[in-house]
Amino acid sequence: MIPRTPKSPAAFAAPRASTRSAVAVALSLLAGACQSSSTSTSPPAEKTAASAAAAGSASAAAPAAQYKVGMILVGPYNDKGWNQAHYDGLRSVLAKMPDVGFEYVDKVNPADRPNVKGSQVADDLISRGAKLVVYNSDDYKDDALETARKHPQITVLHVSGDYAWKDGKNHKPQPNLGNIMGRIEAAKHISGCAAALGTETGKIGYLGPLVNDETRRLVTAAYLGARYCWEKYQKKKPEELTFKVAWIGFWFNIPGVTLDPTKVADDFYSSGFDVLLTGLDTPEAALQAKKASGAGKKVKYVHYDHKAGCDLAPDICLGVAYYNWAPLYRDAIEKVRAGKYTSEFVWEGPDFRDLNGDASVVGFLPGNALGERKAQLGAFVLTLANGLDLWKGPLKFQDGTDFLKDGEAATPQQIWYLPQLVQGITGPSK
Repeated sequence: MIPRTPKSPAAFAAPRASTRSAVAVALSLLAGACQSSSTSTSPPAEKTAASAAAAGSASAAAPAAQYKVGMILVGPYNDKGWNQAHYDGLRSVLAKMPDVGFEYVDKVNPADRPNVKGSQVADDLISRGAKLVVYNSDDYKDDALETARKHPQITVLHVSGDYAWKDGKNHKPQPNLGNIMGRIEAAKHISGCAAALGTETGKIGYLGPLVNDETRRLVTAAYLGARYCWEKYQKKKPEELTFKVAWIGFWFNIPGVTLDPTKVADDFYSSGFDVLLTGLDTPEAALQAKKASGAGKKVKYVHYDHKAGCDLAPDICLGVAYYNWAPLYRDAIEKVRAGKYTSEFVWEGPDFRDLNGDASVVGFLPGNALGERKAQLGAFVLTLANGLDLWKGPLKFQDGTDFLKDGEAATPQQIWYLPQLVQGITGPSK
């Protein structure tokens, strides 16, 4: 099978919308505010830890099954963010596959398990019967490759990496290793637009994790959406918009290692930034916005990763850009079980025909804080669905060099491997 290659930024995951489908796009976005989709916070019966060596303690094994999937999560499975989106997505798929077992180990990171490598956890899951192992973080790229090479009969799925991308910079051929990623850049455009529509001060903050190609492109995508809507709907000049990113140093707080995201969020809210977007796995932007709002500040937030993000503080939420991992997990599991899986790189964007439908890997739910401006956000989404490409020049990097010349559209590689933030964003690129 020929691996799927990334679709063009303008087309995303769907062809240009017709007038009829365009109406459906707007209706799917504007049908309602964010609704809860979270699962219980108590661990399910299927959960098992890794071995005592890997996890520090052992627990009961999962029920016997003909086929078993193992998942390795970088953070808590119920973090209301990145990790919970993966956990919920895979669980929703397996709920319809009663003959498939499931084991997972969460919080596999240097802070929670300082002497444990992801590959060690994978070895344990495989020894317990896993036939497919999922690594859910870019930090696991070398662990995933090591596992795939060590266990050629096991399929390894790595989220957000690029070793399987034949047209990428880091291609490492390995037939049982694949990469998946949601093309969230479109939803980040929408997040930025929501922020621009919601700000009263013209000061938008971005709570960033660590700095790499992925996080640079997501911050830039949000800024491009904010700048467009600031000009188009707020009728203001780009130079009147402040868009600042502050990096904490990891995907979530590690005391003594990262900056404290609670304090960073508070600093934004206390210094005139009235809207905060987040790129973290965890909900500090929302929690501190709720606290600041309770103290009388007019603040709002835009959540990320998990569909239920607006539930944290509904009245001040402008929306949530989220991943629906179920379609990608379902596709991979079905191929593996049928013996038809081959290494592939999948970078799947939103289905603009039904942005928040079950088949769309990327979605955006508007929040109550948009108020009457929800219609303008819907118009922006419609424009994206009809082919608006914000990854188009002229655009310069922060150091003044050209990123894209006038009229030039970025290639998938230029977006994926973004080396700097673009001009207009305050905050470091490295």
